[in-house]
Amino acid sequence: MMFAAHPALTQEMESTAPFANQQLSDARQEAEAQALMQTLRCLQCQGQSIADSDAPIAGSMRSLVRERIAAGEEPEAIRSWLIERYGDYVSYAPRVTTLTWPLFALPLALVALAAFLLRNRFRRGQE
Repeated sequence: MMFAAHPALTQEMESTAPFANQQLSDARQEAEAQALMQTLRCLQCQGQSIADSDAPIAGSMRSLVRERIAAGEEPEAIRSWLIERYGDYVSYAPRVTTLTWPLFALPLALVALAAFLLRNRFRRGQE
C-alpha cells in the first residue's frame, strides 16, 4: 500500500514551475524578485507571502515572478498583472480605487468624529 502511494507523493512534491525554488543567477534580479514576492499573498495559505508558502500555487507564482524579472519586466508591472489576474487580494498593499477608498477614509472619519466628541465633552466640563 505504501509503495502504491509513493509515485503520487513524488509527483505532488515536484513542482512544474522551474524557478519555484531555484534562485536567479543575477543577484540584483533575485533581490528584486524576493522583494516583490514578500509583498504578494499566497492565494491558498491566505496568511503567508508567496516567498514563505509551500503551496503549489505559491511555487508557480514565485516561478512566474522570477521568469518575468529575468526577462526584464519591472516589479510593479508584474504586481499589476497579478492583481489584474487574481484581484486586489493577492497584494499586501491594496490600491486605492473607487471601490476601496471608503476603507481608507473610514479610519480618518472615525478619528475626526472621536476628536469632535471629546472636544465637545471637555468643553462642557469647563463651563
